[in-house]
Amino acid sequence: MLLKLAILISGRGSNMRAILRAIKKQNIPIVPTVVISNKPSARGLRIARGLDVKTEIVESKGFQGSRWEYDQKIIGVLNKYGVMPKNSLICLAGFMRILSPEFIKKFKNRILNIHPSILPAFPGLDAQRQAIESGVSHSGCTVHFVDEGVDTGQIIVQETVKIKNDDTEETLSKRILAKEHKAYVKAVKLIAEKKINVTGRKVKFLA
Repeated sequence: MLLKLAILISGRGSNMRAILRAIKKQNIPIVPTVVISNKPSARGLRIARGLDVKTEIVESKGFQGSRWEYDQKIIGVLNKYGVMPKNSLICLAGFMRILSPEFIKKFKNRILNIHPSILPAFPGLDAQRQAIESGVSHSGCTVHFVDEGVDTGQIIVQETVKIKNDDTEETLSKRILAKEHKAYVKAVKLIAEKKINVTGRKVKFLA
């Protein structure tokens, strides 16, 4: 049975677009089922529709409840499309909300995120600026499972980028983003083809 893919976005959706295009082009065995945004104005919604993927909005602006109460609305949409913990993969692609522990536990090892550094270095916000200010020679990006920590889930794929002497946060971010598109697609493909096994903190690759 093919996994059902849901992607959560808040903005432009460039990683989402890279994933959806690759699924079609490379025939990755996964079903792009729904793209959900917490912002009605997210540009990625239009891109998803153009790629024949259903979209839903679960607006977060003005929501007064807890994170779990909001996430239950997301789960309601996922259920509507048959996206369940045992048959799903959820990709966070610029989703500007912190998921509740309850949601993460429900979809354990089913949620992916991408971070613009070589984790465990420079977790959290402004990772590109952190890398430049630290003086390291390389940075990059990491696709990882989502757990209850901040960028602490098991690492699946990493791509590196050399930091140039004249790099700014903007120029480095642009080069890392190009690597993000490659890394995220690779991670989705590995999971869709059932080529990884998670044991504790380690992700093992299967032949």
